Amino acid sequence: FKKIFPNDEPYAPNSNEIFIWPHAKIKKRKEKSTQKLGLQVLSNIHNPTITAYFPSPEIATGTALIIAPGGSHRELWIENEGYNVAKRFCDLGIATFVLKYRLAKKLSSLYSVMEHSLADIQQAIRYVRSNATEWNIHPSRIGVMGFSAGGELAALSAIHFDEGIKNNPDKILQQSCYPNFQALIYPSCTEEFNPSKHSPPLFLLAGEKDKHIAKSITEMHQRYNEAGIPSELYIYANEDHGFGVQQNNSEAIRKWPERFVGWLSAQGPI
Repeated sequence: FKKIFPNDEPYAPNSNEIFIWPHAKIKKRKEKSTQKLGLQVLSNIHNPTITAYFPSPEIATGTALIIAPGGSHRELWIENEGYNVAKRFCDLGIATFVLKYRLAKKLSSLYSVMEHSLADIQQAIRYVRSNATEWNIHPSRIGVMGFSAGGELAALSAIHFDEGIKNNPDKILQQSCYPNFQALIYPSCTEEFNPSKHSPPLFLLAGEKDKHIAKSITEMHQRYNEAGIPSELYIYANEDHGFGVQQNNSEAIRKWPERFVGWLSAQGPI
């Protein structure tokens, strides 16, 4: 990876991981990493970061995608809904950033979804936009993708946004946190998400066996269509919740990232 840090001494647990609140005091609490179903799962998130993956220059599209893994706001399924997804889209020419956000429903958590988790994804959008020139990203092609609880978070960021504080001395906070597109993969809690005339285009995907979510995103798709906001919906037969990107996915479901890229390309300039 090329140097991606604006300062000489960034908070970077890994070589391509960036602390998104550079002026906040770092909490000296270690993340917890466990294995579930053979996949890495994280919890105890107190220092939100994005982990960056940049495509080769010859295939780079100038589009960026901020990925929010799911885990019921108690943990992050960071492997199949984060790193694997990021690598796949990076191979398709999209710069990707896996977000570790604060978890509001972990036992004894001091955080809330609306005050802390939402602020983290908004800050991630601002951070990427503030570095768009250096990272060869078009500032109007920065979108969000979320899985399950992360899908709820991505959808919230497409409702609650601002244009930044232009006179703020912090160049990150000067940036808009508007996502230019949103992709919600088996998202939770979408029943109350209604579009406005400013809502970004929407991509929805779930498995048919994930019955409640399949029904709720079908209704969300209809609401967007009625509002005249571009929206595309995929329901995969014989699929359930939590597939993300992993080697043992069915042949049909393995192609969903290409479907998303095709949809995004059809939108034209965002």
